[in-house]
Amino acid sequence: MDLRRAVDDLAETLVVPSFTRLGYDLRSKLFDWEPVEQMPMRGRVVAVTGPTSGLGQIAAMSFARMGAEVLLLARNAAKAERVRAQIVEGTGNAGVRVYRVDMSDLSSVRRVAEEIRASEPSLDVLINNAGSLLVRRAVSVDGHEMTLATMVLGPFVLTDGLIPLLRDGADGRIITVTSGGQYAQALDLDDLQSAAQPYVGSAVYARAKRAQVVLTRVWASMLRDTSVVAHAMHPGWADTPGIEASLPRFHTVLGPLLRTPEQGVDTLLWLAAAPEAARSTGRLWLDRRPRKFDRLARTRVSPVQARRLWNACEHLTGVSPTRQA
Repeated sequence: MDLRRAVDDLAETLVVPSFTRLGYDLRSKLFDWEPVEQMPMRGRVVAVTGPTSGLGQIAAMSFARMGAEVLLLARNAAKAERVRAQIVEGTGNAGVRVYRVDMSDLSSVRRVAEEIRASEPSLDVLINNAGSLLVRRAVSVDGHEMTLATMVLGPFVLTDGLIPLLRDGADGRIITVTSGGQYAQALDLDDLQSAAQPYVGSAVYARAKRAQVVLTRVWASMLRDTSVVAHAMHPGWADTPGIEASLPRFHTVLGPLLRTPEQGVDTLLWLAAAPEAARSTGRLWLDRRPRKFDRLARTRVSPVQARRLWNACEHLTGVSPTRQA
């Protein structure tokens, strides 16, 4: 192992030097990164969920600046139209389109997948980014716990619905934005709806993020013999309005060390654009390097548990993606 990788691995082990802006600054210099926005995306079509604020909005703007056509998949159409106008004005790229979808409403997700398949001749990258961190337990129109519906079940249906478009190209990519918090939470496969225990929004959010990572590995396995790869990434600890509102104490304590949103989306953009990212599948990334899926033995998910989660998603959504394999 060369010295650079040893330093990187040490930072990763210590967590704070890895997840904060210190890790980003260290690695960008250690590995002499090419500026991600200089990587060409012209001719590529990227769909982004949760594009009207935070990391999703920054990513959508960056993709447009890189020359991609960008599909904004958002619940609030008026807000999405304002973001679309800002992106077009800021980048000069008119290839930005809005699709209305509520990721917690499975019928809405099915509808938007049908609309995209009918309207878009191609799709190269799907970014599963939309999130939901609640203080109190709420349920979706389908009766599912809202965070599970928005971050696990909705993306499950959307990914299944858009795989035909992704497979039509030579280089399809599914990228799911997770969180470093997923390392600390074990899946509770007997209580996916978070109904049996007192509701702690941050823990429910982290479990949903862990579920996303597990499902990414299953998607990757299913699609291994196709042109589509699936990866998860976490942005480190980035300073976004969502973090400030949902985790104010965390934001106050680590404020000076939090990454900028642009630093947070760097690896997301890199996974969508870099040729290296298409040479593997089913990995979890931070700062342009694959990372361990597990840090704690108590949160490790076995293949049997991963299959249980997958089967539960099929049951709760009525979708059977095995037909896509």
